Amino acid sequence: MMAQEAAGHAAETAAAAGTPAVEGGAHAAAGAVHAVAEGAHEGPFQAGDFIFHHILDSQSLELPFVGEVHLPTLHIGPWALPITKHAVMMWIVFALVVLVLWLATRRRSTAPRGMHNVMEAIVVFVRDDLARKNIGHEGDRFVPYLLSTFVFILFCNLLGLFPYMATATGNIGVTAGLAGMAFIMIQVSGMREHGVVGHFRNLVPHGLPIWLMPIMIPVEILGLFTKPFALCVRLFANMTAGHVVIASLIGMVFILQKWWVGAILTVPFALFINGIELLVAFLQAYIFTMLTSLFIGMTVHPSH
Repeated sequence: MMAQEAAGHAAETAAAAGTPAVEGGAHAAAGAVHAVAEGAHEGPFQAGDFIFHHILDSQSLELPFVGEVHLPTLHIGPWALPITKHAVMMWIVFALVVLVLWLATRRRSTAPRGMHNVMEAIVVFVRDDLARKNIGHEGDRFVPYLLSTFVFILFCNLLGLFPYMATATGNIGVTAGLAGMAFIMIQVSGMREHGVVGHFRNLVPHGLPIWLMPIMIPVEILGLFTKPFALCVRLFANMTAGHVVIASLIGMVFILQKWWVGAILTVPFALFINGIELLVAFLQAYIFTMLTSLFIGMTVHPSH
């Protein structure tokens, strides 16, 4: 995604600077890099600005054949609610999930096929390998939440791999919201199973010496918040790191101003990292959902 956008910016800058149209990709790339590096109209290339432009949230979108589109701000009473790029990405994910579910359920047959088969495989995987394995026989009632979490994170991760799109899970606010929902589910599941008093009593292992209580109680209470905090930071860091690496590789072309850097180093490595990002998109959705189910299982079945 970032490779295509960077190439487009380089080509536009080269055309504005009067770079001659030379046949052969090597000379054209060299001219584009030189034009961007010189920055006759925009100043010298700033690697930090280039990287942060692609990973930070903003109130604008870059659309093909249109350019930069500024998003509006909603005013509800005294509150101003700006619509940001990552918010739009989550709306797109919501629409895609609804579309996929409609495609999966519009035709019901004994032998599922197509999208129906794909969604059935995902549902069975979440139910058998995550909910039942980590929570136990009570796990089936948590399948809707775990499935929604898995599919939402997966779609957000994959959407960021497409040109002109962004990764909403690379926003600490989005991952904090997901971790907050996980925190609520973990606590509610424990209270539902053991009661409010019983749930908090189970935080401290049974049979613990009384003289250790002043130490263990604060530690266990702190542990209630460190679990969702770890979920939040892990997802955010992993989804941001790949984009930073790709943007850094592309920035090397403009910093070194050598066409062969892109041909030999940047493009092959960027493609390799994109392949890793595809794997990470599935892996992080699995890890977040798996750890959530594991924490719920630890609350429902505390160790004594």
